[in-house]
Amino acid sequence: MFSKSSSAQSSASSIATGARHTPFSILGSDVVVRGDIEAKVDLHIDGRVEGDIACAALVQGAESRIKGHVAAKSARIAGTIEGSISTEELVVEGSARILGDVSYQTIAIAAGGQIDGKLTHRDPSAQGDLKLVKS
Repeated sequence: MFSKSSSAQSSASSIATGARHTPFSILGSDVVVRGDIEAKVDLHIDGRVEGDIACAALVQGAESRIKGHVAAKSARIAGTIEGSISTEELVVEGSARILGDVSYQTIAIAAGGQIDGKLTHRDPSAQGDLKLVKS
């Protein structure tokens, strides 16, 4: 009489455990990842990553640290990245520190944002898919 139907229970459990078709994934500020991350969805990273990242779009929090290569269609960087970035659209916030080379199609750098590396503009007509290359 008061029990939920089995379809309602399975729907609730898939939401609680992470649905298959979620639009983004979040790594909280208390999370440390040692290894590469590959995602077909957008990533929001507030924690630390020691490894390469490949995703659709990356949003990095101000306290976040990434040590590795980043490949994404778009990236909004507010924390520290020690490694190269390959993206079509890059937004560098005022709190961002990038220590590595940057390849981009469009870029916006807020006052205070720092990039210590080579900037390379990519021609959109000569673009292929972004791929993560392991070294």
